[in-house]
This record gives sequence, C-alpha cells and structure tokens, in this order.
Amino acid sequence: MSSAPDRQCPVLDPTGRALHAEAAALRAEGPAVLVELPGPVHAWSVTRHSVIQALTGDPRVSRDARRHWPGLAEVPAGWPLGPIALQDNFFNRYGEEHRASRRRMAPSFSPRRVERMRPQVQATADLLVERLAALPPGATADVRRELALPLTMTVICDLFGVPDHLREKLGIAIDAVLDPSVDPERGLAIQAELHERLTELMRYKKGHPAADLTSDLLLPSAPDQEPIPDPVLLDTLFLMIGAGYETAVNLITSAVQALLVHPEYLTLIQDGTIGWEDVVEETLRVDGPVMYVPLRYAVEDIDLGEGVVIKKGDPIIIGFGAAGRDPERHPDGPDRFDPARTDKEHLAFGHGPHFCLGAHLARLEANVALTTLFGRLPDLALANPGEQSARIRSFIVTGPVNLAVVPRPA
Repeated sequence: MSSAPDRQCPVLDPTGRALHAEAAALRAEGPAVLVELPGPVHAWSVTRHSVIQALTGDPRVSRDARRHWPGLAEVPAGWPLGPIALQDNFFNRYGEEHRASRRRMAPSFSPRRVERMRPQVQATADLLVERLAALPPGATADVRRELALPLTMTVICDLFGVPDHLREKLGIAIDAVLDPSVDPERGLAIQAELHERLTELMRYKKGHPAADLTSDLLLPSAPDQEPIPDPVLLDTLFLMIGAGYETAVNLITSAVQALLVHPEYLTLIQDGTIGWEDVVEETLRVDGPVMYVPLRYAVEDIDLGEGVVIKKGDPIIIGFGAAGRDPERHPDGPDRFDPARTDKEHLAFGHGPHFCLGAHLARLEANVALTTLFGRLPDLALANPGEQSARIRSFIVTGPVNLAVVPRPA
C-alpha cells in the first residue's frame, strides 16, 4: 500500500456510477491525483491523454507488484482488486521478463491470425442475429445477453478450447471479480470460485488436449524449457479468456446503444459518408470498455510537473477510458458521440509495451456484430427510448448491464 496521504483524498467510486464525470474532475485537478481505492490503497489516478501516453511508455513505471510495490505485504486477504492487480502472468511482468512472456501469446492474436477467424465470427453472428429476427412482432431482446455476450464468449472459448459445460460458469466467475466494491469476505469467496473454475478447465485440458491455445500453453515453450507452472497458467487463462470477451461485450453493446440513440449516423453509414470502423473507433473513444486498469508502480521518483511527484514505490491507476474524452486532446465536444469526426484517437486498448493483445480481435468482433445486426435488422429500435440503461457495477470495466431492443426485420 502507499503511505497515507497528508490530506484527505478523493475516494474513487468502486461502483462506477459516474465514471466520466469523476474522471473529468480528477483531470482538472492535475496530471495525477492521489485517490483512495478499496483496501484502502492510495494510488495516483491518471486521466489525461498525454500523461497516460507518457507513463505507459516510461520504463520507470512497472506492473510488477512483487518487485516494485513495497506496500504489497499490507494488502488484506480478499482485496477485490487482487485478481487483476496481483495476477502472476505476463500482464504483470516488467522489462525483458514481460517481453519474453508476451512473445509466447502474441502470434496467436496478430492481425493475420485474427483475420483468419472472420468466417467463424461471422457464422456465429449470423446464427445469433437470425434468432433475434425470428422473435414475434413486438418482442424485446437484450443485445448484450443475446448477441454481444454469446458471440464473444463463443469466439474466445473456442480459441482456448473451453468445453461447453464450463463456459457459462467460467463467465459468471470472471464477471464477479470485476466488481471492486465487494467486501473482503465476499472477495475471498469470489476469488475461490474463480480459482476452482479455472482449475477445472486446466484439469480438463490436461486430460483432453486438442488444437487450442490452452493445450498449447500446457506444453513447454521450447524443448529445453519447463512447462508453465500451474498457478501462472491459471492466471494466464484468467487474463486471456476474461479480457478476450469482456472488452468486446461492452464495446459491441455500447456501440449499438450509441447508434440507436443517434440514428442519424446510421443514415450516414448507409450513404457511405462514414464506415463501420468509424463507429467502432468513436465508441472506443467516447465509451471505451475498460476504464481503469489497476495497478502500476513507480520504479523511481517521477516528476509530472504542476507540483506532482509520484514517489518510488507508489501505485498508479491508469484511466484509459478517460483519455478519449480529454478536452486537451479532443477540444470539440469530447463527451459527444460523433463517428463523423476526423480525429477519433483513444487509448482504449492501452499504450506502450502492455498494449492489449486482443485489440484486433475485439475490433473484428465489433465490426462483424454491427454489420450483421443492422444489415439484417435495419429498423432495430430501443425498447425504452430515453431511458438510461443501468451500468456495470465497476470502475474497471464499463458498459450497459443490458440493452433492450425491439427487432424489426426488414
């Protein structure tokens, strides 16, 4: 943990009720602001686009809590941020150790490999959208539960060889750890459940190896190497399966919501003024699926200017989802969804050495989901126009909990 601040600092709302308003207030206060996280842990919140870019590419910033966070020993059992901040895999490695570990997974998510998955993604999307089109007139459907979630879960679970009987249980366990508002007792129970589900997957794949990424990870990376230790393998599976569907689920649901709230952009797509890629990138900018990624640590003192110095060993929490709304980077209506804008730069998939491996796959899934949904159901409408959808209870991921629509086949 970081040392207690000299003065009372803002408490980052773990339920994420007003993420962007909260981020805007922190952004206005300085290049980094000391905030209180569950634990309590005190960390520097960074929400400015330029500062996020600088810090995530700075070798003086590490993700390795075991090497660079003196306060790690004080973290309580059941700490709700633990499954992400303390997972033991390449996500939380530093320097060459991170690069070497990442190289094993990176080829499987290259643009060329991902493009080969397009027919599978398209076939799954076609099936799911046809089910929506077959609903009786006036019936409502939840885009998240009936399109975004099954599409992305099917793709990532097929890739990692997750058997059908484990998919729903594993998804529920992963979703549960993304709520940082739970108390330590509940946190321990959630973490135990996740560990049990991942262990079940690992045991199954050891007994049923196949042509999938889990089976590949069970093998040594080279003839003279040992296999990945089981605890590291479990954390790697959590990272790759969880990140592999959670971001894309929220991206797809948020994009559909934005287009139905602003149907004028559907007209611009139809006449060729903008493309589906514009919608995907603007959704990533204005409502990226990941808000904060905990945690990083200062390897040495870092002077950010404006009187802000992050001391060696201090935790840092990066607001990637806030970067796209930074008025310094996007002065023209940063909070407004506008896929026709020229500059849609964002940091929704991170920046620097830890840039998200699954970015190409998430973009492909979103593009296929949107083109298939609106191509088959061009008159799709919100079931409750003007009503705000409830948001996911988290400051880690963000998006609508559900999105009720009325399918209207052409």
